[in-house]
Amino acid sequence: MELFAQRKVYSVYEITSDIKRSLDKLGVIWIQGEISNCKLHSSGHLYFSLKDARAQIKAACFRNNNLYLKFRPEDGMEVVVRGRLSVYEPRGDYQVIVEYMEPVGLGSLQLAFDQLKEKLRKEGLFAEEHKVPLPLLPRKVGIVTSPTGAAIRDMLRILKRRNASLNVLLYPAKVQGAGAAEEIAAGIRYFNKRPDIDVIIIGRGGGSIEDLWAFNEEVLALAIHRSEIPLISAVGHEVDFTISDFVADLRAPTPSAAAEMVSGAREDLRITVNSLKGRLCQAVRRGIERRRLNLERLAHNRAFTLTPNRIRDLQQRFDESALRMVQAIKRFGADLRHRERMLDTRLRKLDLRRLIVHRREILAHNRQGLISGIKVQLQCKRSRFELGVGKIDALSPLAILKRGFAVCRDSKGAIVKNAADVSSGEMVQVTLASGELNCRVENTKSSIVNRK
Repeated sequence: MELFAQRKVYSVYEITSDIKRSLDKLGVIWIQGEISNCKLHSSGHLYFSLKDARAQIKAACFRNNNLYLKFRPEDGMEVVVRGRLSVYEPRGDYQVIVEYMEPVGLGSLQLAFDQLKEKLRKEGLFAEEHKVPLPLLPRKVGIVTSPTGAAIRDMLRILKRRNASLNVLLYPAKVQGAGAAEEIAAGIRYFNKRPDIDVIIIGRGGGSIEDLWAFNEEVLALAIHRSEIPLISAVGHEVDFTISDFVADLRAPTPSAAAEMVSGAREDLRITVNSLKGRLCQAVRRGIERRRLNLERLAHNRAFTLTPNRIRDLQQRFDESALRMVQAIKRFGADLRHRERMLDTRLRKLDLRRLIVHRREILAHNRQGLISGIKVQLQCKRSRFELGVGKIDALSPLAILKRGFAVCRDSKGAIVKNAADVSSGEMVQVTLASGELNCRVENTKSSIVNRK
C-alpha cells in the first residue's frame, strides 16, 4: 500500500511537456533524408516528412523561413536540413522545425535556376516567336543598371565613341541583393511607359551566381517577357548565363557588347556608305582611264588622221563628260554629308523637358479627379449605410421591447399569445427590454377583440 501511495501520476499534458523540454535541450541539429508527403499550406508554411530506408520524421518549415529557400522542395528530393526537435502537443507528434534546407549533391541556387528555367520554358517565355528585332537606327536607349558600377561606364564610353548623337537614359537600380530584381523590373516597366525609348539594356558586370541571382528571379523574367520595347540582356561575362538572357529579345555576352549592338548599326551604315563611295570613285576613275586609253589608241588609227577636227571634238566632249561626272560624284558626296549633318542636328534638338512637364500636368489632373470621385462615392456609400442601419434598428424586436412591450413564454419555451393557453399556477417567463421575470400565473382573463 505504501508503494501505491508514493507513485506519481502524470497528466498527458505534463508528460508531453517534459518530452518537449528534453528535446529542446538537443539544440540545433542537422538531418539528411528524402522528402515525402510535401504540402505547402495556404498560410505559406511547408509540411513534409524526412525518411530513409528504416525510419521517418515529420518536419515543418514555417513561412518566415520558407520564403528564403532558393529552390522548391519536392517529393523524392534528397535534402539536408538544419533545425530543432520539438513536440506538437495537441497530437503528441515529435517533429523537426526546419530553419534551413539545401539539396544534396546540387547547390540550392543551381537547382532553383534549373527549376525556374524549366518552368518558364514550359510557359513559352523562351519561344522565338516572342523575340522582337532591334531597330536599325535607335534614337534613344534606356539602360537599367547600377549608376556606380563599371558596366555603365563601359557602355557610356562605347556609345560616345561609336555614336555620340545617340541619347541615353539611365534608370538607377540595384543589381544584386534583396529587392534588386524588383527594382530592375520597375525600370523595365518605366521605360515601356515612355514613347521615346527605342531599345532597353539591362545588365551588370561579372560575379558569382549569388551576385547575379537578381537576373534569375521570376518577377524579372515576367517583366522582360511583357516588355513591348526590344530588350537586350547583358549580364556578367560571356560564360555567364541567366534566366533574363533566355527571355530577352537578344543576349549580349557583356555590357560593352550590348553598347556596340545598339550603336553599331549607325556606324556600320556610315562605313558602308563611305565604302560604296570609295568603290564608286575608283570604278569611275578606272572607267575614265580605260576610255582614255581606248581613245588614245583610236587617235593613232589611220582613219582618224583624215578627221582631226572630229577627234578633237570628241576629246573635248569626253573631257567635259569626265569633269561633269567627277563634279556629280562630289555633289553626291556633299549631299550625303549635308543629310548626315541635318539628321544629326534634328537628333540633337530633341528636348524632353516640355514633354515631361506636360505629362506631369496630366498626371496631377487625373489624380485630383480620382480623389474627388472617391470622396463622392464614399459619401454616397456612408449615407446608404446609415439609412440601412436606421431601418434595421426600427424593425428590431429590442426596439419594440424598449417601448414597454414584453414577450411571455410558457414552461416549454413557447410564446404565449392567448391567456387561455396557460393555467393558474403555471410558471411563465417574461422577457423585458432589460432582463427577464419568472412569474407564477394567479388567474387568467381572456379578452375578445372584435375585428371587422
